[in-house]
Amino acid sequence: MELNQHAEKLANLTFSLLANCQEKEVRLAEIHGLTQAEFRCLRLFGSDETVNNKKIAERMNLSPSRLTRIIDGLVNKEYIIREIDPNDRRNMRVTLSSKGQSLVKQLNKAYVDIHREILKDIDPVQHEPLTTALEHLLEALEKWLAKS
Repeated sequence: MELNQHAEKLANLTFSLLANCQEKEVRLAEIHGLTQAEFRCLRLFGSDETVNNKKIAERMNLSPSRLTRIIDGLVNKEYIIREIDPNDRRNMRVTLSSKGQSLVKQLNKAYVDIHREILKDIDPVQHEPLTTALEHLLEALEKWLAKS
């Protein structure tokens, strides 16, 4: 197969993979009473990390107003605590509450469990080559994005 054929196949595969990964996130979010955006926001946190709103918006590629609605929902559900940054009143510091820390642990475990189930449908001999290939793909994609 030539480079153009591989490129076309990769384009189609990554498109389908993205759509399926988004569906996977939607399903997992719904199980926990979250929107997909809330799920993604919570997945950005380490267990005791405090993040400012600008960093979250940057990581999620969202406008500040859209992020505010997501954070409002998570505050109302008591998963995060929002405080005004004393060093810069235009910024918010967002921290997981204890309820949020517990949920993030559940989400992370469920996420790994889903991938364990997916791997069960793939020959174990292919597990390491698959993860290695995905690491290479991610690295190449990140290089491409850095150029743009």
